[in-house]
Amino acid sequence: MTDTTESKAASAAAGRLAPAGVMLLLMTSFFWGVSWPISKFVMSEWPPLSVRGVTGTTGAALVALYALARRIDLRVPADQWPRLLISAALNVTLWMVAVGVAISLMPASEVVIISYTMPVWTALLAWPLLGERMTWLRVIALVMAFAGLAVLLGGNGVDANIAKLPGVLLSLAAAVGFAIGTIFLKKNPLRLPRLSAAAWQIGAGCAPVAVVGLLIERPDFAALTQGGWAGLAYLTFFQFSVSYVAWFAALDRLPASVATIVTMLVPVIGVIASGIALHEPLGPRQIGALVLTVVGVLLAVRP
Repeated sequence: MTDTTESKAASAAAGRLAPAGVMLLLMTSFFWGVSWPISKFVMSEWPPLSVRGVTGTTGAALVALYALARRIDLRVPADQWPRLLISAALNVTLWMVAVGVAISLMPASEVVIISYTMPVWTALLAWPLLGERMTWLRVIALVMAFAGLAVLLGGNGVDANIAKLPGVLLSLAAAVGFAIGTIFLKKNPLRLPRLSAAAWQIGAGCAPVAVVGLLIERPDFAALTQGGWAGLAYLTFFQFSVSYVAWFAALDRLPASVATIVTMLVPVIGVIASGIALHEPLGPRQIGALVLTVVGVLLAVRP
């Protein structure tokens, strides 16, 4: 078989696999989007660090078991541990703590909008840290992200905005930390299978959160209602386990750029689901902020 024939065969195979990849991404986006109001609900019964740490650590263990069942090597070479732990701290630990506490302080719909500006911050920070060119599209994306934040915080009065400030700053810290973690992995990629890397990063990132939460917050298991237990189960199995398996399966079938664009459905689903399930505000201000943020992110991820 000639190179041209092989290339055509690969392209045809990719075309046949693309619909499966899109379906996996849509499933992942739905599970991640719905997890925002569910997290908010569970945190009304259990403290935030315990919720994020316990579900994340258990979910990571399930991903590891799945990887073992697939005969995927979970061993981490000695030279990969430093970058794995740094990545886990930036992409998982900081995100879990900051977003978890932010959700307990302000509407989940607003936290998801602010947190999902991380591709904009990645594009901005890649300029000084990676030497990537700062295009006009990325400048516009940054302006739109700030405009979305301004719209989100506008119209509530000074007192309301001051009350939201800790949650806003935590959400921004999560987004910026995730962006720095993304850039770190671009410069220092993990030489591990995808599922193995996911299991270790989630586990290493969530384990300290779980330990601190259980020791300091002392969550009361008896305080959980049936809905609370169902919420914990959902976050464990769907937010962490099924979604990450589906995400990496999709990446095997589609370009990463397509995956990034499709997952921008997450904040859309998160805002709508929070409005429906938790009766959080879902008016022109929230929709306007969401549109500005999503369009800004789409501009930021364009080559």
